[in-house]
Amino acid sequence: MSLAPLARHAKRPQGFCVKVTAVAVLGLCFIVVWSIFSSPSTSVTTQRESFDDINEPVSEDKKVIDSSRTRPSKEEPVKHEKTGEDDMRGRSESDLERIEQKPVNRSVSSPPDVHQSGPTKRGKHAAKPKKERSEIKLPNEGENDKEGSEESEVKEGEDGGDEEVVIDNGDDNSNTESETNGGTEGNGDLVESVDSEGVEKAEGESEGSKVPGKKRKAKGPVFDPKARWSWKICRTRSKHNYIPCIDNESGRFQSYRHSERSCPRTPPMCLVPLPRGGYGTPVKWPESKMKIYYKNVAHPILDSFIKKHSWVMESGAHLLFPGNQSEFKGGVLHYLEFIEEMVPDIEWGKNIRVVLDIGCTDSSFAASLLDKDVIILSLGLKDDLVDLAQVALERGFPTIISPFATRRLPFPSMVFDAIHCGGCNILWHHRGGRLLLEMNRILRPSGYFILSSKHESIEEEEAMSTLTASICWNILAHKTDEVSEVGVKVYQKPESNDIYELRRKKNPPLCKESENPNAAWYVPMKTCLNTIPASIEERGTEWPVEWPDRLETLPDWLENKDKLSADTNHWNAIFKNSYLSGIGIDWSSIRNVMDMKAIYGGFAAALSQQNVWVMNVVPVHAPDTLPIIFERGLIGIYHDWCESFGTYPRSYDLLHADHLFSRLKNRCKQPVAIVVEMDRILRPGGWVIVRDKVEILDPLEGILRSLHWEIRLTYAQNKEGILCAQKTLWRP
Repeated sequence: MSLAPLARHAKRPQGFCVKVTAVAVLGLCFIVVWSIFSSPSTSVTTQRESFDDINEPVSEDKKVIDSSRTRPSKEEPVKHEKTGEDDMRGRSESDLERIEQKPVNRSVSSPPDVHQSGPTKRGKHAAKPKKERSEIKLPNEGENDKEGSEESEVKEGEDGGDEEVVIDNGDDNSNTESETNGGTEGNGDLVESVDSEGVEKAEGESEGSKVPGKKRKAKGPVFDPKARWSWKICRTRSKHNYIPCIDNESGRFQSYRHSERSCPRTPPMCLVPLPRGGYGTPVKWPESKMKIYYKNVAHPILDSFIKKHSWVMESGAHLLFPGNQSEFKGGVLHYLEFIEEMVPDIEWGKNIRVVLDIGCTDSSFAASLLDKDVIILSLGLKDDLVDLAQVALERGFPTIISPFATRRLPFPSMVFDAIHCGGCNILWHHRGGRLLLEMNRILRPSGYFILSSKHESIEEEEAMSTLTASICWNILAHKTDEVSEVGVKVYQKPESNDIYELRRKKNPPLCKESENPNAAWYVPMKTCLNTIPASIEERGTEWPVEWPDRLETLPDWLENKDKLSADTNHWNAIFKNSYLSGIGIDWSSIRNVMDMKAIYGGFAAALSQQNVWVMNVVPVHAPDTLPIIFERGLIGIYHDWCESFGTYPRSYDLLHADHLFSRLKNRCKQPVAIVVEMDRILRPGGWVIVRDKVEILDPLEGILRSLHWEIRLTYAQNKEGILCAQKTLWRP
């Protein structure tokens, strides 16, 4: 009853005016107080990377400390001292608390405050004496921002100045400090490579369509900063060779391999064990071409396989691969020379640069072509129970594992200069010839299909001839080598659509215009012919220039050439000034490299002078730049990182992830499973370089520490950071 008089009083005009006046006065007071105490440097934030100039070598016991959380002025550098007891404890008391207390505002018009943090650890003990430090200079924050960056809507209000990173030469428990200095010379930085507005648009659509007038509900952080992780060993039938999306663990089939890619309902959250006989440090390249540790690739069927083949032999703890030995009599060099004599237009390492080898046999074909500057990607088929694909990876040859039955291979159309099938025993003419039509899809116009076999029935040969004629492949040569006793056929794909119109029977038919030939992720194979581009502005009408000019030559059909040039310059600068000598990696021990979120292949191009090969992974939800990567003479694959990658455990020496996790924030149900997958495919002693937002790197560091990885370097500037870690032999 007492509420009624108050309600009537509130309805009076005088009471309403008093309330409005009071609210206005309070609002003005809040604005005045906020303008006095808020820092102008935090009013506008630009998402950017600025780690190009880390150029001092880092030993195993060095730690890089980032700038202070509160942004100091340029004239007065601020020093913060810290002590360390335990890495995880220090993290929870400093960086993670900061993230938990400050929610992330995803709006571009009102960005969050600058969050500058890193591996700073605060303890309760007194500070210890300072040790000698080596300083590293960073480029200027406010220069050379690339057009079309993913935060191009946010303009920098004022120059943020330059900062220095301080590396402590002592152990992890020694006291370190960070310094922020202004006026340091720098050469500018590019903004998150060229992952530009197209990425924002494409990946924004995957998160949910935008409705005008409605705000999207922001999901939680990628990694829970409060989570504590404990791990266990995977209990699978395939044990130390577990490939989650390839191996069948359901018990419904006799074989433990799927006929098609099929992933578990929930991503595995367990760790693949090491081989039963232990794990040896891989033999360095190029010695690994001829010798590998047997125990690293041990397989029950491999024992009997070795006894039947002369190109591989067991010698003590190693497997040896004698030079020029092959499945073919006379050696692999004679086999290559025979092909060159049959088709003189084939010039290995010049006009033929990117080759797909169907099936993994002895890898001698790949080994010999590498010496001729040909990068050959071997396709290990799912029924290869001898696990020769794992042997190829251990030797340092580009290899993937993929079923090849009803779905397209994870490559774009018209990207391989040549495809080789040496005794792979594939029935190309079965089921409407869809397997050969898939080869036609990924083969470049005027590209070569090289088929060799020792025994071929008359019926199969006639069926193959009928099929190749129906898709207008021209047989350039068909000859049996007297030395190797191998029959070799070399086909060539047509260069235009004109010949298709001359067919009497339009079978297989041409694919519909609405058919996207580049769509490959979980897309069924088609029994139709993809048309060949006719316009000069389209990819595929011209053959790329010869290698190595192909790497730097921009094709005419590429619309935005400035972005590719910027991407190349960006990663060249980062690798030269930072990765090559600034983060402690011994590149002589690196051979198999993966760029987990490649764009134009700039990172791989920067490593082209090193003795490495790079698997460029283009996520399926990102803009399709994989054709450009192949056009440059590099290799790559489509993949969805919410699933397991098609390779054996312990396959790669180095993983590079540039803003991968921030792109997968609203896609994967368990982003932690990506870290588990990284642990699966990385060799013990292998390295991971992650560049991403601080809100992601902080909890990611805790996850890696729970896996007993050694954190070699961390650095953060504004909201961006870099983390470099090394995997150990630890298993739970």
